[in-house]
Amino acid sequence: MASDGLRDLEQEAWSGFLFTHERLWRALADGLAPLNVSMAEYSVLALLAEAGDAGMRMTDLAQRRLMSTGGFTRLADRLAGRGLIERRQSAVDARSFDAVLTAQGRALMRKARRRHHEDLRTLFFDRLDDEQLRLLAAVWRDLGDR
Repeated sequence: MASDGLRDLEQEAWSGFLFTHERLWRALADGLAPLNVSMAEYSVLALLAEAGDAGMRMTDLAQRRLMSTGGFTRLADRLAGRGLIERRQSAVDARSFDAVLTAQGRALMRKARRRHHEDLRTLFFDRLDDEQLRLLAAVWRDLGDR
């Protein structure tokens, strides 16, 4: 039994997750850095790329990113200031705004996605076989309570 009350296997699993998450996050962030894109920015740009021309409501983006409204507004301000997204009044709810990728944002997203996917393959997917990936996907499903 580990001194903090966790079983040795529990401690090994938890510390392995934390170490691996930190290592992967840093390496993925380093891959995007030459494009001047942070991981938080990448995740918003990716969500907007998936949304297409309709974009997404700002509040939905903040919820999907698990960010406070204020924190997300600052992030969106940075992206808009760089000409990567634009805000439009929502056609569905006049009180809210949608965010949409600009042409410049789409171009940057294509480069960032290509780099991010290359890094994911090298750092993660290529190191696991399909059975390990299936098992890991099942673990994330179970823990995510989807």
